[in-house]
Amino acid sequence: MEKEQKSRQISDIMWVEKYRPTCLDQIINQKEIVKGLENLLKRPNELPHLLFTGSAGIGKTTTALCLARQLLGKNWKRDTLELNASDERGIKMVRERVKEFASIMKLSINQEKDEKPFKIIILDEADEMTSEAQTALRRIIEDSAKTTRFIFICNYLSHIIEPIQSRCVIFRFSKVREDEIVEYLANICRSEGIKFEEKALRKIYEHTNGDLRYSINILQAASASGSVTIQQVQSSIGISGRSMIAEIIDLAINSKFNESRIKLLELLNVYGVSETDFLKYANEEIYKLRLENPYEVSTMIAEYDYRLANGAHPEIQLAAFLAQLGKLNIKNNIKSI
Repeated sequence: MEKEQKSRQISDIMWVEKYRPTCLDQIINQKEIVKGLENLLKRPNELPHLLFTGSAGIGKTTTALCLARQLLGKNWKRDTLELNASDERGIKMVRERVKEFASIMKLSINQEKDEKPFKIIILDEADEMTSEAQTALRRIIEDSAKTTRFIFICNYLSHIIEPIQSRCVIFRFSKVREDEIVEYLANICRSEGIKFEEKALRKIYEHTNGDLRYSINILQAASASGSVTIQQVQSSIGISGRSMIAEIIDLAINSKFNESRIKLLELLNVYGVSETDFLKYANEEIYKLRLENPYEVSTMIAEYDYRLANGAHPEIQLAAFLAQLGKLNIKNNIKSI
């Protein structure tokens, strides 16, 4: 009975976690980065602070976790603090959680002979942190240099303040190539005993534009019937969170503010799309409309992106963005095809 329950738990797990690499040599399409990190691991005591930058879903967080696992051994979870800075991006998080973890390390390093040379703090989506919080980190990085290593992960390097950049070795991650994503998805299908069409896997890549994490999520949704076809992929894309953004924009443009706001809250709270991703994809959807004069829209998107980067309340700002969209008269500003 216990074995059946365990196997059920394994089969029910999200594929994005089930097939997440556990060591550096399993990372795909980042050969130069993996080679550089493996060279650094040859002298672990001299490991610098690291900064991983690149677009979403291409292996930055996975690489950081693989590095921690290989460096710290069996107790890597105990000796690693992973924080999502977009959820806790203020100075309070820095002063309480980060500083406390670094301080605990100083005590344990003196008490246990078999302790690793340091612990690791992974700050995911660090570009979402306020500038004040990033500034506060500078002192903690310096004070805990003998006992703690930081790995910063961001989509936009320009959102990381220069003093932190200068304290890190920067690795720039590239998007995963189409053939590699298709092969990776095919291997998952083979492991799960699922029939697939190669053109369906290529359709997934076309939609996700190199985001491997998003590709795996779509594959799992499309495989519910036991096979992956073009029709099932298109259906899965149609019910994905990202596809809702086009609907939200359409409602806002047509001055249906309440409906667009309700859909927005569902997108953020149910589908887990981040505020910055919403603006990025909203920008893409608006430009698909082929506007005659896109300047005003571009200025508005840039303004709200700036507000979010500086710590303004996300739901309030995005609701205001939708309200302002309804006032721009975009419907009469679309090129005729």
